[in-house]
Amino acid sequence: MDLFIEVPRFPAPGEAIHGRNFRRAPGGKGANQAFAVARLGQPAAMIGAVGQDAFGDEMVANLAALGVNLRGVVRRAGIASGTAMIVLDATGQNQIVVANGANDTLTAADVNRMAAQFRASRAVITQLETTAAAAEATLRLARETGALTVLNPAPFAPVPDEWLAWCDWIIPNEGEAAKLSGLPVNDLASAAAAARQIQIRSGRARLAVTLGPAGVWLDTPEYTGHIPGVRVAAVDTVGAGDTFIGAFITRLVEGAEPREAARFACAAAAIAVTRRGAQASIPTRSEVEALLARPAFSGAATPL
Repeated sequence: MDLFIEVPRFPAPGEAIHGRNFRRAPGGKGANQAFAVARLGQPAAMIGAVGQDAFGDEMVANLAALGVNLRGVVRRAGIASGTAMIVLDATGQNQIVVANGANDTLTAADVNRMAAQFRASRAVITQLETTAAAAEATLRLARETGALTVLNPAPFAPVPDEWLAWCDWIIPNEGEAAKLSGLPVNDLASAAAAARQIQIRSGRARLAVTLGPAGVWLDTPEYTGHIPGVRVAAVDTVGAGDTFIGAFITRLVEGAEPREAARFACAAAAIAVTRRGAQASIPTRSEVEALLARPAFSGAATPL
């Protein structure tokens, strides 16, 4: 559950400042991505863990209302659902502290009992917001069952080369790409170098390095290059990366080439940052297509 408060600026260490507009909204990286896939028109299933508490009830109900398959979501007694404390400044940037709660109880056994769901799925997206054992089991099972295997290495944790070798796609942001590659990422050239280094580690994966308002750098056999972002007035960037990933994988499983899928995903993320909240900000398919259809749509990038 995301708990938000808005501030004019981020406080310095030890400083107390006045905020406003406290609110809460269902979040979580995996849930946001599942929500995005479903909202953009593809069936989605979720594997995860929440507490037997009011936050867990609300988060499960929010996904169920969109038709997300929740047979893989377990309810844990005696532990709180995962919670994120999010501070938003006047520019829409954020600082986030996460208490994983029930996410830290997800096991490899919880994942493996959903093997039939993996076999029925065209793509599996894994994040690092649960245990390492659960993430490893997910990547391994996705690879074994032939699903498009996608790793979003967030929140960042060290990832073994073996995990990367199981991936068809790795989708880090610039900070995560820097940590995975050991190279700084601060412009398009360095994003390209980091993507190549991560590919060397993985041996086979395609890379999409998301660059915030500047768009995404793709490194694939089909296309390698920059897909620019869409210039908008951002009010809240929480969930933008998850919106991108859900939209991107949605279009890939529909048969789109990576360049087309990335353009669609950049448009979806651009709409999301003009709204408040994570799942509440994710656009519909018709909204994204309407933006892409505008004559003035140019995908102008904001430099890093």
